[in-house]
Amino acid sequence: MKVALIQSALVWENPQENRRVFTEKIAALALDIDLIVLPEMFSSGFTMNPAAVAETMTGKTVLWMQKTAKSRHCAITGSLVITENGNFYNRLLFVFPSGEIQFYDKRHLFTLAGEEKIYTPGKQKLILEYMGWKICLLVCYDLRFPVFSRNIENYDLLIYVANWPEPRILAWDSLLRARAIENLCYTIGVNRIGKDQNGMVYNGHSQLIGPTGDYVLTPLETETTLVTTLQQNQVPQTRQRFNFLNDRDVFEIKD
Repeated sequence: MKVALIQSALVWENPQENRRVFTEKIAALALDIDLIVLPEMFSSGFTMNPAAVAETMTGKTVLWMQKTAKSRHCAITGSLVITENGNFYNRLLFVFPSGEIQFYDKRHLFTLAGEEKIYTPGKQKLILEYMGWKICLLVCYDLRFPVFSRNIENYDLLIYVANWPEPRILAWDSLLRARAIENLCYTIGVNRIGKDQNGMVYNGHSQLIGPTGDYVLTPLETETTLVTTLQQNQVPQTRQRFNFLNDRDVFEIKD
C-alpha cells in the first residue's frame, strides 16, 4: 500500500483556504497513491471555537474528501470539527475510494486546553479494513493512552493524526515508537507545522515506524509530503519471529 503523509501549515479557522492548499498538495502527488493522511483538524487548526468552523457530515469539507478520494481512486483520512445532534466532535474520517465513510470520534480529549469542555468524546475504537490491511485510527492525545490502542484486534497499521506542539515533540517521537513496538505494527503519525492563532508552534515530525520500531520515514520539520510503500508481509513475519502479542494481558475498558 502506497501512502502519502502531508505535513502542512494550517490556516486558522479557514476551511476554504485549507481545502485549497491541500487540493494543490494532493494534485502534486503521483497517481498511484493508495492512502493520503492529513493532520488533525486539517480544515481549521486545533480550535476551541468549534461553532466557527463546524460542519455536518454532508458539509463542504466532507464532500471535498469524498470527491478527492473518488477522483484519485485512493483513500483519504484526517480529522475535522463535526456538529451532530447539538454536539461538537473532533472526528477522524476515513474516506474510501468509493466515497464510503467510516469515522472515529476522538476519545481522549485534551484537558490541558479544555477540549473536554467543548467537544463530546467518542466511545468506540474503530478498526477498519482497506486493501487487505486492518487499520486502527486514533487522534493526537490518544497517543498518551496505550491501553485504548492496545492491539487486541491484530490490526496491521496504527494511524495518529495530530496538532502536537513543538515543546512536547519528544513525547510524540517517543510514544509513536513505543506504540509501534508494543503493538508489533506499522505506525503512522501525521502532525502539522507552523504557528496557530494562540501562538503555539508546531514543528511536524510526521513519521512512519515499522513493527520493530525502526524508522521507515524519518521525522522532518519542514513543510513536506512523505511517500512510501508499506509491505504487508512485514507484519506477520515480525509477529512470527517475535510472538509477544501472544502474551498480552486480557482487560476491559470501562467509560
